[in-house]
Amino acid sequence: MASPDKAAAVAELTDKFRTSNAAVLTEYRGLTVAQLRTLRRSLGENAQYAVVKNTLTLIAAREAGITLEDQLFAGPTAVAFVTGDPVESAKGLRDFAKDNPNLIIKGGVLDGKALSADEIKKLADLESREVLLAKLAGAMKGKQSQAASLFQALPTKLVRTVDALRAKQAEQGGAE
Repeated sequence: MASPDKAAAVAELTDKFRTSNAAVLTEYRGLTVAQLRTLRRSLGENAQYAVVKNTLTLIAAREAGITLEDQLFAGPTAVAFVTGDPVESAKGLRDFAKDNPNLIIKGGVLDGKALSADEIKKLADLESREVLLAKLAGAMKGKQSQAASLFQALPTKLVRTVDALRAKQAEQGGAE
């Protein structure tokens, strides 16, 4: 029978898996406490980085309906639970891992779908949600401006054509 502490830990981890947009599993062997503190800051406000027990985390993931490979839970494991923009946290992990090779990204979960370490690195290469939305808004505004110019050009062209016809008729009337 599981101890109450372990049952509570599994329940807490299960809740974190269910309420998070993403979770990234890492190996932190060789990192100092100061480096872990820096890592936590680099993840942003919408992520919690916690050192976890492998067996309890695997049980919690399964209870949350997430299927993760057992090999992700080899060695010391820490999980970044992301409640905000997963791209921002993935970038924080990637950048920290560049400077600190002891941090190894093992894999993770995004909206209930398992991700490999390479897929998380690709996620980190994306632009943030806000930047993508701003680009979309700019593109839409540009198309609206083009449409407005087109609609304004049609009456202007019609007026110029009518004026040219009048001038031509006036020349022909004066020539006769």
